[in-house]
Amino acid sequence: MPAGRRHRGDPGGRRAAAVPVRDRARYLEDFAHACGLRIAYDSRVVRVGRQDGGFRVSDASGRTYAARRVIVATGVSLPNIPPVPGIEAAETYGAAPTDPSGYLNQRVLIIGKGNSAFETADNLMETAAVIHVAGPHPVRMAWRTHFVGRLRAVNNNFLDTYQLKSQNAVLDGDVKRIERQADGTYLVTVSFARVNEVTKDIPYDRVIVCTGFRFDASIFADECRPQLVIDDRFPALTPAYESVNVPGLYVAGTLSQSRDFKRGTSGFIHGFRYGVRALHRVMESRHHAVPWPARELPADPAALAAAVIERVNRTSALWQQFATLADVIVLDGDGIRSSGARYLEEVPYDLQGPPIGDRGHFSITLEYGPDHDRIDPFDIEVGRIGQNDSARAHEGHYLHPVVRHHVPGEPPVAHHITENLENEWTSPEVHVEPLRAFFARRTASPVTA
Repeated sequence: MPAGRRHRGDPGGRRAAAVPVRDRARYLEDFAHACGLRIAYDSRVVRVGRQDGGFRVSDASGRTYAARRVIVATGVSLPNIPPVPGIEAAETYGAAPTDPSGYLNQRVLIIGKGNSAFETADNLMETAAVIHVAGPHPVRMAWRTHFVGRLRAVNNNFLDTYQLKSQNAVLDGDVKRIERQADGTYLVTVSFARVNEVTKDIPYDRVIVCTGFRFDASIFADECRPQLVIDDRFPALTPAYESVNVPGLYVAGTLSQSRDFKRGTSGFIHGFRYGVRALHRVMESRHHAVPWPARELPADPAALAAAVIERVNRTSALWQQFATLADVIVLDGDGIRSSGARYLEEVPYDLQGPPIGDRGHFSITLEYGPDHDRIDPFDIEVGRIGQNDSARAHEGHYLHPVVRHHVPGEPPVAHHITENLENEWTSPEVHVEPLRAFFARRTASPVTA
C-alpha cells in the first residue's frame, strides 16, 4: 500500500488513517491481528519438497509443515547478474554506495538500461567525471510503451546530459569482458550494436551492475523445482498462477509477472493486488467447490450493455490489469433461447478456456490499440480518431473497452468502445447504443455479425 493511501478493506468496516512509512510494519501487524491471520514470524523457509502427493515445507528452526498446496510470494530477491567474464569484480545496485561524493571525478560504467540504472546515473551526475550507461537493448520510455517498468521520466534526466553534450553517454551494445586492473580500476570490453559490431576497450574507475532481480528457486527440491522462464528469472505459470510443471504450487505478487512480462502490471502492487484476488477465487473454485462470484442479469441486449457500461466506468482491476484480467458474461439457456446471464468479474483472460455453451460467452477488457507502443503520443502528426467516431473505435491507440464474443468453432468477434479523453464511456449515442446493437446481433438466433 503506497504511503499516505487508505486501506479500503480493513476488517470491521473501520477506515485506517493515512499510514506514514515509519508506521507501516506496525499497521500490518495490527491488521494481521484483527484478521486473525496465522503468521509464523522470523521463519526462513529452507526447503520445499514433495510428501504424500502434497508438499513438505521446512524452515531454518527445524519446524516442518505439510500442505496440499503451496503459494510462493517471496518476490525477486536475488540480483540478476548477466554471464559476463569478470563481472564478479563489479559492484551491484544493491551494494554500491549511494553517496555521490564517493564518485568525485571518477569514470563510471553502469550496466543496464532500466530504472535502477538511470536512477543510479542521475544520482552521480553532479560528481562523476564521465558516466556511461550500457546495454544491448534500446532505451524505451514508460510514457510511450504504457509499461511502468520502462524508463520513467523521473529517472531520465541523464538523457539530457547525453544528447546535450555533457560528456555522458548511453552505449548500445554488449559488455563482453570486465578486467580488474592492478590499481583497482577496470578495463571493459564493449561490443557496439550499431556500428558493425565494433569492439572497444574502455577504462573506468567504477563499474556498477544494475540489471534487475530474479526469483530464488534454491529452496525447492528437485522433484518440485518450478520451471523458470525469461532467462531463468521467473516461474513459468499457467493462467491460474500455478507452476506449469509442479501441480499445486502457486505464486502471488510480483512473481506472477511472467504472465505479462513487460506488457502489463503484474510485477507491481497496483497490478498484482488484483491478481492475488483472482488467485484466491481460482483456489476457492478449484479446491473448495466455491463458484466464481457472479451476479445474475437479464440476457436482453440493453441489460447486457448497461452492465458492461456500468463496470468499465468504475473498475480498477480491468483498468490496472489491462488485457490481463477480464469480466466474463455467460449466457444461460438451452442454446436456442437464453433468458438469463451471469456476470463474472476479474477472471484472468487466458483462463476463460473454450467458449461456454452453444451460444458462447462474452469477455470484457480494457486494452490499448495494436502497436500503441510504437507511436509517439506527443507527435501531433500522428492521426487519432474522433472521440465520437464509434465506427472507427477499433483504430484507437489509447486505453478503451473491448467486448469479445467467444463462440464454438470461430475466432472471437470484437466490439471496441471508442477511446475517451476523460475515460468516461457514458454517451447514449457513442458508447451505449453501439454496444447494445452488438449484443443484439450476437445474441440473435441465428447469430449475425
